[in-house]
Amino acid sequence: MYAKDVPADQIFYHGTKAELKVGDLIEPGFGSNFAERALAHIYFSATLEAATWGAELAKGEGRGRIYIVDPTGPFEDDPNLTDKKFPGNVTASYRSRDPLRVVGEIEDWVGHTPEQLQAMREGLQRLKEQGADEIID
Repeated sequence: MYAKDVPADQIFYHGTKAELKVGDLIEPGFGSNFAERALAHIYFSATLEAATWGAELAKGEGRGRIYIVDPTGPFEDDPNLTDKKFPGNVTASYRSRDPLRVVGEIEDWVGHTPEQLQAMREGLQRLKEQGADEIID
């Protein structure tokens, strides 16, 4: 679903290892799961699947967490995923220069199998080795 087509009542998710509480703001300016440099955008999704990957692949210690978030400003399609492998924005992934407000947490999400996680990590490592791991920010 392209950003321009997102309904006003859409629920959004953000996967991380950061321990946050309702009302906290998640702001741009930090590294991501895929880049060591500070990023100008904060990334989020309308799908629990994409947020699950974010929570599982997040850098840091502790358990992965999935927060329900509200964008506080305009957002756009994530150019790193939109119209790449498949046409459109099939992962419903977005980004914003404005913070996301935490409005809740999904406590009972189900992660991927160890084999799926290993395959994803190996795929990300291959991209890095090929120099194809650049984040369009």
